[in-house]
Amino acid sequence: MIPPAFEYYAPHSVDEAVALLRRFNGEAKVLAGGHSLIPLMKLRLAEPAALIDINRIPNLSFIQEEGTHLRIGATTRTNDLLDSELLRRSYPILPDAAQEIADPLVRNLGTVGGNVCHGDPGNDLPACMLALGAELVTVGPKGSRTLPVSDFYKDTFVTALDPTELLVEVRVPKARARQGSAYQKIEKRVGDFAIAGAAANLLLDASGRVETAGIALTGVGPTAILASAASGALVGQSPDDQHLGHAATLAGTAADPNSDLRGPAEYKRAMASVLTRRALDRALARARGGG
Repeated sequence: MIPPAFEYYAPHSVDEAVALLRRFNGEAKVLAGGHSLIPLMKLRLAEPAALIDINRIPNLSFIQEEGTHLRIGATTRTNDLLDSELLRRSYPILPDAAQEIADPLVRNLGTVGGNVCHGDPGNDLPACMLALGAELVTVGPKGSRTLPVSDFYKDTFVTALDPTELLVEVRVPKARARQGSAYQKIEKRVGDFAIAGAAANLLLDASGRVETAGIALTGVGPTAILASAASGALVGQSPDDQHLGHAATLAGTAADPNSDLRGPAEYKRAMASVLTRRALDRALARARGGG
C-alpha cells in the first residue's frame, strides 16, 4: 500500500527538530531508522502530517562512558552495539539484545532511540534498559529533562515522551566490578519479535552476595515489564539455585501475556520464568568473570 501524503523535513539541529515538533503539535513523527514507522504508514495505521528526519543532526550517534554513566546517542545504530568493544566488555546485555534484533540490514539502519521510545512491547532493548536502570534524556520546547525508564512505558505504543519532545540520549549507570548482565529470548524464527524475553543485571558485593539486581521482561505484557519483586528477592542473598529459581518464578508471575499467534498465555508465562533463569545464570557467570 501507499501512505497518504505528508510533509518531509530534515533539520540540522536538535532545536530545529523540536521547533518542528512543536509546530505540528503531535501531528508529526520522528524518522530515524524508519523500520517501525514506515510499515505502519504503508498500512495507513499511522498517518502523520509530517516526517522529521533526524539523521542529519550531528552528535546524536555515540557510545561513551562519561562520569558515572554510559551514554548512548539516540541515532546510534543497532549494529554499533554489536561492534562496541566497551559494550561487549562491560555491558554485554546490549550486544546480546542487538544480536537478536531482526537481521543485518535492519540493524544497519535501526536506531537505539527508535527501539527504546517506540513503545512496542516486543522490542528487545526496552527490557534491557529497565534491567540496567537507565534514564532517557529528552529535549522539548521547555528545555531538557531526564526520565527514569521505569516511568517511561505507559501502555502499548504509549510512552511518557511528549509529542513535542525529542529523545536525544540514553544513560545507563556505569558498570562496576563484579557486575554482569545478559538477555535471553525465544522466537518463532531468527530475527522475529520475542515470544518471550528476559533481561537480567546483577551486581555482587565483596562477599559474593547480590548487592543490586534488575530483571525485566519482553513480549509478555502490554509494555516491557520491570519484575521488581523478582529483583528485590535477590538483593542481599547468595545467588544459589534456590534464590535464582525463586526469582525466576516471581518473574513469571509478573508476566501478563495474551494468547496470540506466537503462543498461548500459559506458555509465554512459563517461558518468562525459564528465560529469566537462563539470563540470571549468564549474568552471574559474567559477574564472576566467566564471560
